[in-house]
Amino acid sequence: MKKFKFINNQSKKEFLALPDKIQKRFANDLNAICQNKEPFSKFKHLKESVGIGAVELIENGRPAYRTIYVAKFADTVFILHSFTKTTNGVDKQAMDTAKKRYKLMQKETK
Repeated sequence: MKKFKFINNQSKKEFLALPDKIQKRFANDLNAICQNKEPFSKFKHLKESVGIGAVELIENGRPAYRTIYVAKFADTVFILHSFTKTTNGVDKQAMDTAKKRYKLMQKETK
């Protein structure tokens, strides 16, 4: 079974700032992922916008919520970014943050 890890303190704060119901839903997804199962929530691969292996968990609504993780490394699921999505289309700032943290994760896993 894989473990999960926040890439930094800010990513942990972001996740904990999500509403309790959303945190629980995404936590259930992350637990499934750690057991090499599919998440229960909708998800989208972000290979082009963030990096290989990056996946976005999706909870639609008003507002919508997202958590971006990477599970491509053998023993760890890295949580890169969690946020409230308030715009239609791509949230460029959120993708930029996730991309920076993806690079941080790459350095950490070398």
